[in-house]
Amino acid sequence: MFEVQPYGDRGVRVQFGESIDKNVNRQIRDFCSVLEKSRINGVLEWIPTYTAVTILYDPFEIVYESLKEKIFNVQEKMNSEDISPARIIHIPVLYGGKKGPDLNEVAEYHGITTDEVVSLHANSDYLIYMMGFIPGFPYLGGLSKQIATPRLDKPRRSIPAGSVGIAGEQTGIYPLESPGGWRIIGQTPIPLYNPQQAQPILLKAGDYIRFIPIDRQEFDDITKKVETGSFHPTIET
Repeated sequence: MFEVQPYGDRGVRVQFGESIDKNVNRQIRDFCSVLEKSRINGVLEWIPTYTAVTILYDPFEIVYESLKEKIFNVQEKMNSEDISPARIIHIPVLYGGKKGPDLNEVAEYHGITTDEVVSLHANSDYLIYMMGFIPGFPYLGGLSKQIATPRLDKPRRSIPAGSVGIAGEQTGIYPLESPGGWRIIGQTPIPLYNPQQAQPILLKAGDYIRFIPIDRQEFDDITKKVETGSFHPTIET
């Protein structure tokens, strides 16, 4: 599937599929890579999602029909060899306790131990399909169905930054303090969003996340390093 449709008077929606799928995600990454290199005059930004890319443009710089033609030119240049190697970013997580207040409930829901929940959660590399509702929030694919758990019936008014949660068959990380209904099973001490940095958002769509279980001492040690600017996350390609 490759469909181009207007999205209001300043946007274009490029549709690649209708379901969450790694092949669709790869096409989207490929398209965005070529689009970035094309530097189309009038294109302001683009937003990749699970199945599509929304392109925002200045109609005083380029008209819809001209942009649509250039988008099809981008499609013709798509080649998976042009995609930058996916990064695997290690995210240390302190599971349970005050940092993961819903870990016990998730374990009870599935009739397993908390250690088994942690093992299952940290036993996979998670593809970031898209970035979400607040700056730096990653929507991840790959959660084991053995720990997929419904959202809370009553969302919390405040969830601390760095909280790692489960909602249905998804898992994610809150980069900022925020209301939310995800089941919180742990917390990472590393910031996903820092507006003071040249690159304020640590993660991007197409990356992978690998959760690394840590203990309280490691959590405190990393927190101190983050505060002094001496901590750098482990990143593989």
